[in-house]
Amino acid sequence: MSTLQFRRRRVFWAQLLYTAGPGLVVMLADTDAGSIITIAQSGAKWGYHFLLPNLLFVPFMFMAQELALRLGLGTGQGAAELVLRRIGRGSATVLLITLVASCFGALVSEMSGLAGAGLAFGLPAWLTMGGTVAGLILMVMTGSYRSVERIALFLGLFELAFFIMAWKAKPDFAQVFHEIKRLPLYDNDYLYLLAANLGTSVIPWALFYQQSASVDKGLGRAQLKAARIETFAGVILCQSITSALLIAAGATLRSGGDSVPLETVEQIGMAFTATLGGAAGRAIFVLGLTGGALVATIVVCLTLAWAVGEVLGVRHSLEHQPRQAPWFYGALTLMLISGGLLVASSLNLVALSVAAGVANALLLPVVLGFLYWLARTALPESLRLQGAYGIAAAIAFTVTAGVGLYSGLAGTLW
Repeated sequence: MSTLQFRRRRVFWAQLLYTAGPGLVVMLADTDAGSIITIAQSGAKWGYHFLLPNLLFVPFMFMAQELALRLGLGTGQGAAELVLRRIGRGSATVLLITLVASCFGALVSEMSGLAGAGLAFGLPAWLTMGGTVAGLILMVMTGSYRSVERIALFLGLFELAFFIMAWKAKPDFAQVFHEIKRLPLYDNDYLYLLAANLGTSVIPWALFYQQSASVDKGLGRAQLKAARIETFAGVILCQSITSALLIAAGATLRSGGDSVPLETVEQIGMAFTATLGGAAGRAIFVLGLTGGALVATIVVCLTLAWAVGEVLGVRHSLEHQPRQAPWFYGALTLMLISGGLLVASSLNLVALSVAAGVANALLLPVVLGFLYWLARTALPESLRLQGAYGIAAAIAFTVTAGVGLYSGLAGTLW
């Protein structure tokens, strides 16, 4: 290797390390408490029948996240701000309402997961919620974007515990290969959970976060190649964790082909614990659940706070102090407190978490429609979505939105 090649390679790796963050954080957040609850329900009811769909989501997830990333780096603006400037306040408000629905549903899922983890150790939900809300508010208000990102990445590492869970579950691989090929699309219950799985993979708030986080971090066109690599790695990691959890759920949460009742997060944890061993099973499940839930809580709150700031035209960056950006920090604080109060009220949070995933799937036509339009019109010519890839993206988004809409409606109404 020549000296010049060595220097170029060293520069590229340095740039990749500098760029890394938004893509990995948002994909670790994608494997959140809502996803864990949905996958546990899917594995308990259908075994390994959802393994193939979750793997097939990979190209659709990357295509959507890459376009959000490209918009952030190519324009230096978040999605809501782009819509506000190019279409008007009415469309930006519609987008904001869509995001509020997606983010709040996700936040309740994350906090329900955290409450369930606390209950596994005898802590009441109100105490867990109070500590979580206070801790996250303090972290955000006393940090910068990079410090918050580092904390999120550290917390996300606990999700690797699910690989251990899949290994300890000792699945029957003959049964895995038998069930992976069968998709019971005729069953409305399967379609409902398919919509929930899609809605916890291609997520509206995840797209908004990657675009706004890239802007807040100060990334530009020079980092696009490195950011794409990071995003692809994040998508693969996300679906690998999801697949590991689904295998563990299929191997442990069914008994003789019959599903066990899973009405609470504690029941999910107890079901895993019973099969994987008391102390080890509980520790693995709680670590993975807590890591994903905390990362996703940070992500959804930041996403909504950024969008509120963009639509209102006020300061909306972690680089500003609370007194400089009251709307940004106010929206974030209000969302955390509201979610904590709802979770502490002891609703059926498993059903609510699955419903939140279905709601995300039903919102995909709106979100993907805005994303595609912005990629076709708002980007500079060199980055604009066009040609064969533009046609492929249109087909992919239509299929994704169509599957989400059909499976969500079919599973809910029929």
